[in-house]
Amino acid sequence: MFSKSRINEPGPKAAEPEKKVADPMSAPAKPDYGSTAPKAKPPASVLSSDLTVVGNLKTTGDIQVEGVVEGDIRAHLLTVGEGATIRGEVVADDIVINGRVIGRVRGLKVRLTSTARVEGDIIHKTIAIESGAHFEGSVQRQEDPLSGAAKPQGSVRAAG
Repeated sequence: MFSKSRINEPGPKAAEPEKKVADPMSAPAKPDYGSTAPKAKPPASVLSSDLTVVGNLKTTGDIQVEGVVEGDIRAHLLTVGEGATIRGEVVADDIVINGRVIGRVRGLKVRLTSTARVEGDIIHKTIAIESGAHFEGSVQRQEDPLSGAAKPQGSVRAAG
C-alpha cells in the first residue's frame, strides 16, 4: 500500500545534473540591468519616543518621529507622533502632525490632527486642520511650498 521513499536516503542518485561551481578567478557576474521589477519601498524610519536627536535629518524616504528632534527635517512623508516634539523647520511632500512642532512647516499636503500643537508658520499647497488642533502662526498657500522662497498668495493669521 505505502512504500518507503528513497528521496532523502544517502547513496547514488539517478540522473542528477552536475552543478557548476563558479571559479573565483573567472569574470565577475554581470549585473541584471534589464530587470523591470519595481523595487520595494523601504519602511519608514522610526525615531522612538526615548530618542532625542540634535541636528538636521534629511531623507528621500519616510520618517516617523515619536521622540524629540532639535533641528530641521526634510523627508518625503513626515509623521509626527502624539508624544513627539520637533524644534526646527520641517519640509516634506506629506506632513501629518499629531504632536508638537515649534518652527516653520512647509509641505504639499499638511494635516494637523486633533492632538496637533504647532507654533510657527505653515506654507502649503493643501491643508487640513482637525477640530481641536492648536495652531499659532500664519498660513500661506503656495503652488510650490517646497521651494525655499516665500511668495505669499494670501495669508491668514490664526490662533486657536
